[in-house]
Amino acid sequence: MNVADLVEDRDIENVVHFTTNHGLCGALAEGRLLSRARLPETKYLEHVYRPNASVRKDREWLDYVNLSISRLNWEFFDHSQRWHADTDVWWCAVALDPMLLSFDGVVFTTTNNIYTSCRRATGGIGLEALFADTVARWPGNVAKRDPRLPRNWTTCHQAEVLVPREVPMELLRRIYVATELHADIAASQCEILLGSTENTPPIEVDPDAFERSPV
Repeated sequence: MNVADLVEDRDIENVVHFTTNHGLCGALAEGRLLSRARLPETKYLEHVYRPNASVRKDREWLDYVNLSISRLNWEFFDHSQRWHADTDVWWCAVALDPMLLSFDGVVFTTTNNIYTSCRRATGGIGLEALFADTVARWPGNVAKRDPRLPRNWTTCHQAEVLVPREVPMELLRRIYVATELHADIAASQCEILLGSTENTPPIEVDPDAFERSPV
């Protein structure tokens, strides 16, 4: 099957990207989510730019936006939280239209892109591999698909969708936050930067979305 058919077959509703309140503000202002390589290039984002991780080991992939399917990569999210523990940032997640999975140049990785047994591919073959019965992370470490997993959750929670260069914010469908205060701030950012409340996507308070998944 091609990517669009797989999205429908697996009922994939969202492609997810977590970011800080600064990152959300920057993406709304720019009208796009930018790859880490392109973030410092913009006049606006140079003042609010705070990466999710101090060091990226997959340096040849810095010009890609890292996303996940249906749920957060809580392993990387935990790392990012620890790195920002002594700052004033808070976190949100943007849910994007899964049509972006069909974009030219999108690369699917079965697990964390830096793991030695990670498999990378494009198109329907690449997307389907994220839902395999077993996914090797590195020699001796294999993720087995838990029968409790929803059909639209990848076998390894660290599976990635790598989109080259940028993702247009026109694909933004929903914003998840952990508290009502954060929802109010996000709504204000959207109203100011998107021009009106009519352009503001739904903002959902869902602290569970930021927690480790039991499966």
